[in-house]
Amino acid sequence: MSDLPPPRSCPFSDAEFDVALAQLVVHFMADPIVALREMARVTRPGGVVAACVWDHAGRRGPLRLFWTAVRQLDPAAEDESELAGARAGHLAELFRATGLDDIDDTDLAVRVEYASFDDWWEPFTLGVGPAGAYVAGLDAVRHEEVKERCRQLVPDAPFTLEAIAWAARGYT
Repeated sequence: MSDLPPPRSCPFSDAEFDVALAQLVVHFMADPIVALREMARVTRPGGVVAACVWDHAGRRGPLRLFWTAVRQLDPAAEDESELAGARAGHLAELFRATGLDDIDDTDLAVRVEYASFDDWWEPFTLGVGPAGAYVAGLDAVRHEEVKERCRQLVPDAPFTLEAIAWAARGYT
């Protein structure tokens, strides 16, 4: 067993911040517990560590219409529903595993307005996250099929979509 301190991935000193936030990124972390521990390390004693993740598992996140369309065409497609923090209570579980105190968890409602279908669709074409990677991996024919299936599911423009995110807060 080594006497060396554990590796640190945050380039900040211990207890440097009052608050550390991870907004809509925990589900993309390679090891969320290690990352949350790093957030706690750089937060002063009594400080706050907070995070939120879309409710992908409950299909109440902002990508629900996209993944509904994809699953209609490709039932085996993998979405974000199994990722860290994407289901009820999982962020709080991760926070407890990290050793944070007085953990609160809740859900947050967000409303987003879109002027057109294209405003809604365009982010999927940027290759970001699992949805973007899915679209980037499609051939031209399948791309159009997914896009048109989405167009059928999205309300007429302009439209507003509501999404829910899980949120957790703990204290160091």
